[in-house]
Amino acid sequence: MKPGATGIKRVIDATGYSIKGLKAAWQHEAAFRQEIVLLVLMTAATFFLPVTKLEQVVMIGTLFVVVITELLNSAVEAVVDRVGSEYHELSGRAKDIGSAAVFVALTLVVVTWGMILFF
Repeated sequence: MKPGATGIKRVIDATGYSIKGLKAAWQHEAAFRQEIVLLVLMTAATFFLPVTKLEQVVMIGTLFVVVITELLNSAVEAVVDRVGSEYHELSGRAKDIGSAAVFVALTLVVVTWGMILFF
């Protein structure tokens, strides 16, 4: 078992690490900044669209899925870059798969918003 804080101290520590990660993503990842701006603008737009509260929650939820996926993709890229700068097939594959995950999340936004707004 790994030694470390327990109870409320662990929760406080984990929250601090999460905030540190969000700050790092904002500082170092342009795609993260763009997706946060889209999340804020598109979330605001849902308040002016003719949708139910449940539809609004689903629409906003898909935006958060994109941000979550981008954070994971950025973490994979950071680890791959830390391992080495020389090309390796597995490193390229890891980065491509992370990018594909973000693409699928963005596709979810388009499909979900399209179905709610136009069908």
